Amino acid sequence: MRYVSTRGAAPVLTFEEAMMTGLARDGGLYVPETIPQMTGEEIAALAGQSYEAAAYAVMRPFIGDTFSDDEFRRLIDAAYAGFGHAARAPLKQLAPNHFLLELFHGPTLAFKDFAMQLIGQMFQAALTRSGKQITIVGATSGDTGSAAIEAFKGLDNVDVFILFPHGRVSEVQRRQMTTPTEANVHALAVDGDFDDCQARLKDMFNDFDFRDEVGLAGVNSINWGRVLAQVVYYFTAAVSLGAPHRKVSFTVPTGNFGDIFAGYIAKRMGLSIDRLVIATNQNDILHRTMETGAQVKEGVTPSISPSMDIQVSSNFERALFEAYDRDGAVVAAQMDELKDKGAFTISQGAIDMLRENFDSGRVSEKETLGRIKAELTRSGELLCPHSAVGVKVADDHQGATPMITLATAHPAKFPDAVEQASGIRPVLPDRMADLFERKERVTRVANDLGALETLIRENRTT
Repeated sequence: MRYVSTRGAAPVLTFEEAMMTGLARDGGLYVPETIPQMTGEEIAALAGQSYEAAAYAVMRPFIGDTFSDDEFRRLIDAAYAGFGHAARAPLKQLAPNHFLLELFHGPTLAFKDFAMQLIGQMFQAALTRSGKQITIVGATSGDTGSAAIEAFKGLDNVDVFILFPHGRVSEVQRRQMTTPTEANVHALAVDGDFDDCQARLKDMFNDFDFRDEVGLAGVNSINWGRVLAQVVYYFTAAVSLGAPHRKVSFTVPTGNFGDIFAGYIAKRMGLSIDRLVIATNQNDILHRTMETGAQVKEGVTPSISPSMDIQVSSNFERALFEAYDRDGAVVAAQMDELKDKGAFTISQGAIDMLRENFDSGRVSEKETLGRIKAELTRSGELLCPHSAVGVKVADDHQGATPMITLATAHPAKFPDAVEQASGIRPVLPDRMADLFERKERVTRVANDLGALETLIRENRTT
């Protein structure tokens, strides 16, 4: 299995190389050279298996010879051992033909744990083998950062620096990043929004001298390993509702497009998915893109669903690569337009392909709060704001096909918004009960590449 860049000008890599590299040296994102296929019989055989067994079956074809079969099984088992539900990703029924996929039973109460816990295991195995030291830098709109810190804290051969937008994450999200005591993790509050954090991260990857000096690695959803791990729960959820003999649809609250692109990969692998529905909050660049055929940045407005407060949706580049029949030169030109002009127009053929696979919807702040309250009455389920965005859009797109909405975070990660909507203040699990009493350790830094690179150089543990 080999991996190619969405911009067509970077070296072709193995799975391990693509995982450890993160962003390609031409600025693109790595994708598989070919998408492995699963037969109907292989998909049906996932029924009744453990989540770990399903994960092995789905991901193994993408790994190549990076890990042996037994080693990969051990890494998967270790990744999900700390989850708080035996099913890992349990499915709940909200209403006739509408189901909720709970993805918040991991260590940091968000869907990012499914990928990050496995990435942590795979990185550690690869680094132990090579003896290398790396510096992981991540940008987060709230959940990726804490998941990365949880996965990599305390490791001898890894330094972790997480950039998050100062004042634009929930207090629980911030404290999950700022209270770990391990010396190898650093929380950096950047003066700006998530797009600024993500832009500075990409700038670091494109500063090849710095990148090589510190052994830079990325664990944002620019890393193919992140997307791959998220493909699995599309299979387990769909099979539990009758796939491959029955089609299902998914609604995904998303800002950076990685989680829903994982659903597209599952569909390409042979999973019987009818529709993939993009759910956005008021920062609705993805919905506007699907409606108009043009991607136009309009600035970020802070919301009660901060993990979706994004205008530069990195993983949409992977979808564009597929929509343009894998023409890296066209994708590179459009990404340059977005960077230089803040906008680009998608060709008719490409937007038609995207619309064949994706629907979309937008939810206002008022509608998000209303959906939290209404869902509590309808099904007794208390939703986080992001999951509420998904449920509202799913209701709007409900048809004859069973709909599965991805519940991306535990409501206790956003207690103020949930309490405002429902009158109930959700409680953190017992293992996090003292989160607000722990001492915080955070560095505030300007939205400046030089300042960030200096800080990282000076605070690495080796």
